[in-house]
Amino acid sequence: MTLSISGPMKLALALLPAAMAFATPAMAANSILGDWVTQDRDAIVRIAKCGKTVCGRIQKFLVTPPNGQGQKDVHNPDQKLRDRTVLGMAILTGFTPDGDLWRGKVYDPKSGKTYRSEVSLQSTNKLTMKGCILFICQGQNWIRAKQACPGEGTKQSKRCPLVSMLARSIP
Repeated sequence: MTLSISGPMKLALALLPAAMAFATPAMAANSILGDWVTQDRDAIVRIAKCGKTVCGRIQKFLVTPPNGQGQKDVHNPDQKLRDRTVLGMAILTGFTPDGDLWRGKVYDPKSGKTYRSEVSLQSTNKLTMKGCILFICQGQNWIRAKQACPGEGTKQSKRCPLVSMLARSIP
């Protein structure tokens, strides 16, 4: 048995690749995926697909940690994990979409604690990341790395040129 496609269906299938080419940039612009500067402007976190979920890894330090670039996860409650390097470590794990939110877990390497977490996109270049215990949540606003320093070249923060330079260097 062979399937024959003709008429409007054939036209729709022919136009599908063009429609996808135009839709992809718009979808990417409204995505939590990408490189984000933390609220304290001390790191860039890359949010990407990790299997069937989404995770976020510390991609770059913008402020050198107390023990340098090779900072270990010294506050982890699991002694076996205290020797792992913080740079490259997943701090956002298991995120799945839930309406306008993404739900998962966030690990704070500064305290060694893991929290239930919610991430929501506020605009193309701003997201809110919340860590929650029971019903109490505390949030941070992160900005997309390439938008971190809109006034680059002015006398704003001394970190701004560094953030923009690092954002451009991340593939």
